[in-house]
Amino acid sequence: MPGTTAFPDEEIIVEDIGGGGGAPPPPPGGDDDGGDSGGDDRNRSGKSSSSPKRYSTAIAIGMVSILMFFMALASAFIVLRRGSDLWVTVRLPRILWANTCVLLASSFTLESARRRLFLADPSGFRKFWLMTTALGFVFVAGQLVAWRQLVAQGVYIASNQASSFFYIFTGAHAVHLLGGVGALLFVSFHKFEKTKTSLPIAAEITSYYWHFMDGLWIFLLALLYLGK
Repeated sequence: MPGTTAFPDEEIIVEDIGGGGGAPPPPPGGDDDGGDSGGDDRNRSGKSSSSPKRYSTAIAIGMVSILMFFMALASAFIVLRRGSDLWVTVRLPRILWANTCVLLASSFTLESARRRLFLADPSGFRKFWLMTTALGFVFVAGQLVAWRQLVAQGVYIASNQASSFFYIFTGAHAVHLLGGVGALLFVSFHKFEKTKTSLPIAAEITSYYWHFMDGLWIFLLALLYLGK
């Protein structure tokens, strides 16, 4: 009879609909074992890489800001050097050449320290790294000697436009270099085992800034001598 055959068909349809709608959705990321562990690994790797990336980005932004600052000063220096009637040439102290050699040597010792770290020689790394820090202090002390020599000649920051630029260039560079010395000291004595950033990454990021200050000083020295 038609009435007796309709009910089994309807029961089958209801069961199919209920089975499809009542099944729980698959867990995100796959199964419990593979998906969860993979997500945790990605989170852990993301956390471990976020800190070095943040530091390198901060260093890059800082270097760009410093470069823009000195480029603005250099542009003003060139314009006034060519168009000002009040420009009086300053006799630059010869110790600037010795200071330059000290700064170049510090870049060499810095790379030697990083090479020792790559060769798993922590004592050699520490020796060359502290040597770089000491050379940074020697460079700043040499700049102070250069300023004292100019003062002995009666040349002050307000004497004329050329002397003002000399003191501003060397003084601003020395202040920013002392920031690099602070970074060197931080890397020397910080316990990186308790942080997300490893010692090789910290040394590499610090080297970027130090070499940048080295190249910036070469540019400033050439600008001062060409502006004589």
